Amino acid sequence: MIDFIIVIAYFILILVVALRSNHKEEISSDAYFLSSRNLSWYSISLSTIATNIQGYQFLGMMGSAYLYGLAQANLEINAVQGILIGAFVFVPIFLRKKITTITQFIKLKLGEKIALFYTLANIALFATITLGAALFWGAYAADMVFGDQLAFLHSNRVIRIGILIIILGVFSAIYTYYGGLSAVVKTDIIQFSVLLIGGIVVCLTAVHHLGGWEQLYSKTPEKMHLHLAADHPTLPWTHMFGLFFLNINYWCANQTVMQRALAAKSVGHAQTGLLVGGLIKYLMAVIIIVPGIALYGILGDSLGEPDLAFPYLVKNYMPVGIKGIILCGLFASLMSTVDSTFNSLATLWSTDIYSTYINKKATDSQKINAGRNAILFSLFTALLMGMILLYIKFDQPNSAFTHTLNNLRYYINCGIVVLICSAVLLNKPNKKAILFAFVITLPLNILLQLIFPDMNYFVRAFWVIFSGLSIAFLMSQRTIKPLSSLFMADSSQMKRSGWVLAASLIILHIIFH
Repeated sequence: MIDFIIVIAYFILILVVALRSNHKEEISSDAYFLSSRNLSWYSISLSTIATNIQGYQFLGMMGSAYLYGLAQANLEINAVQGILIGAFVFVPIFLRKKITTITQFIKLKLGEKIALFYTLANIALFATITLGAALFWGAYAADMVFGDQLAFLHSNRVIRIGILIIILGVFSAIYTYYGGLSAVVKTDIIQFSVLLIGGIVVCLTAVHHLGGWEQLYSKTPEKMHLHLAADHPTLPWTHMFGLFFLNINYWCANQTVMQRALAAKSVGHAQTGLLVGGLIKYLMAVIIIVPGIALYGILGDSLGEPDLAFPYLVKNYMPVGIKGIILCGLFASLMSTVDSTFNSLATLWSTDIYSTYINKKATDSQKINAGRNAILFSLFTALLMGMILLYIKFDQPNSAFTHTLNNLRYYINCGIVVLICSAVLLNKPNKKAILFAFVITLPLNILLQLIFPDMNYFVRAFWVIFSGLSIAFLMSQRTIKPLSSLFMADSSQMKRSGWVLAASLIILHIIFH
């Protein structure tokens, strides 16, 4: 009962903070979608990482760490690559252009047709897999930890998780619908604090029951390597080539992530926020990956379903009251992703589709209403996808489900990487060639999977993106821009901070090789 009181109080707090964010009757579209371009670095940092951290990290990645060890941390710490490129290449360009959506940048560089394809691809991805996966993981986690207490919803576990998906989706949509980006950022700061506290408690508890930090090397030395053999079926060291490109997609071309930087007070605030976010990613890698390794040291391979690692730790080692805080942390990781995605969907639809093609003379009120309608529509598509993922998960209970979801995302993400890199690197892009390169990535991905079914999906993504970029570059006039000309720091101190963060990533790979 204490745990449920904590959770209910948390939901009330989030709703009150969100609905008070934009309490004025009339607000501008700039205020609704970009918080009046007035975000400080700490808001950008915390909200961006809160959006990035989802339930699948605590369940899916921790489960994968239980199976594969420290190699799973590559998906967390190598985000620094994308963050640095986003901070020093893309953010200065975006803020100089004063864009609301990344689509507007694509349109300036590659034309209206390609921009439309970019928008539709992102809307399709956000409204289905991104939202559906976040809702699934949140509901799945809640049921894994509190299944007995939640039995009043339904005795059948699958139906019960389905009901939770609906509840969580509707709740997140309500406060995003009314509050806009201001509500998202303010609630994200609270939610990040809660998920961080919960994650640290779980991590320290797991290490304590293992016998201490040094026992990670004594009891699980085979799990303490970032780089696995090239023939590893899931996380070979070669996967980092594909991961490099995919990090550009996530941290540079993803409206959900970039929206905070687009709303920054200045380039300096945006770059500082992202660099601090890079440091936080290191901390998140520790509290997400280490508990999975520690649990393997405690149980061996007796845990049949790897995604049960996090729920097992909570159910068996956490006292009453602490469980409620942990569950709030899980809900925080869910809602911070869902509300951000809803807001980005609203922004993309209202700015790039409604105001551009449907109602070119739309007022601020009409733009906001169009965005809100997009939230309602995407709620239904998200709930549907959440149910589909629920079926897929229970059809393959012994797999590390985070990799199943990644595989689905990358069918679309590969083409987006081709677009954003072409837009930034090419002096005179061949728009027809780039559109062809974008479209061909999907069938090429499927073809490679059919011909080489055992090829790692990160490696496959690398070859698909490399092929698409080769087509775009070879068929475009003149050369690519000098890479040195693309990087821009707000100050010399900012540049030094960027080099330090880059060096820290290299050192980690050397130490934990």
